[in-house]
Amino acid sequence: MPKRFPPVHALVAFEAAAQAGSFAVAANQLCITPSALSHRIRLLEEFVGERLFIRDGRAPALTPFGRSYLEVVCTALQTLTDFPMPGRTPPAQPRIKITVPPTFARYLLLPRLAEFTGAHPDIAVDVFLSVPLYDLALSESDLEVRFGAGKYPDLETVKLMEEPAFVAASPAYLERIGGIASPADLSKATLLRSALEPWKSWFEVAGLDWPEPATGVRIDDLGLLLEAVRLGQGVGLTRQHFAQEMIDRGEVVELFDIRLDSPPHAYYVVYEQGTKLRPEVRLFVDWLLASYSGG
Repeated sequence: MPKRFPPVHALVAFEAAAQAGSFAVAANQLCITPSALSHRIRLLEEFVGERLFIRDGRAPALTPFGRSYLEVVCTALQTLTDFPMPGRTPPAQPRIKITVPPTFARYLLLPRLAEFTGAHPDIAVDVFLSVPLYDLALSESDLEVRFGAGKYPDLETVKLMEEPAFVAASPAYLERIGGIASPADLSKATLLRSALEPWKSWFEVAGLDWPEPATGVRIDDLGLLLEAVRLGQGVGLTRQHFAQEMIDRGEVVELFDIRLDSPPHAYYVVYEQGTKLRPEVRLFVDWLLASYSGG
């Protein structure tokens, strides 16, 4: 006699109900009604000639036979699922493409990125680097983090974070130039320049009527600017997130008790105006804002 095989849709319903511990939850997972799921399980029970669940008004529980049969069913379904299908394209993994400035990536994003990927292991994250203030055209990324004034026409712009800017130098450099006791003493120092951290606003807070420096080394990367400070090449403006480790190690020191609380540039999340973000991208934006806003 030909062998009879249990209906696959009934096996799937049985496995889903057993794993979920609820007919209603399993039905929702399979996108069918609870009555349809119950019908499929009864069909399977008629096929095997045994009760699979104890139904006593509470959450359904497997019978001893049901527990044994579940192991067989799970193994069989997993074997079918794992069998390679040459013509079948695997489902695309949700993917986020984010473009960020190098210093933000190095000091802020990478140290925390594992928080997001650990909470959402099914989402792939592609990180690309941008050059602040130069390439202001939104790339093919889903979103960008930009360091600038926050004025980006035709783009949705959300402030991510800002920090006070302060003056820093290496102890060796200070010793070499005979120390700096007051802001006016900066006149004998080499002021490292950057379009990302202009001096003029800090000068005003410090009570100095000085123009923006126009000569000397200019470095338009905040990480490299801080590295030049550490190497004793001059005095520069920096921020807590970038400088804290070097300060803790004694490689750089903060000068004065004067900070620019509202510097001209901050970090912003930007994306195409009017774009409806995909769920995984919205998750990442919410994570960024929760991790860094106010920080």
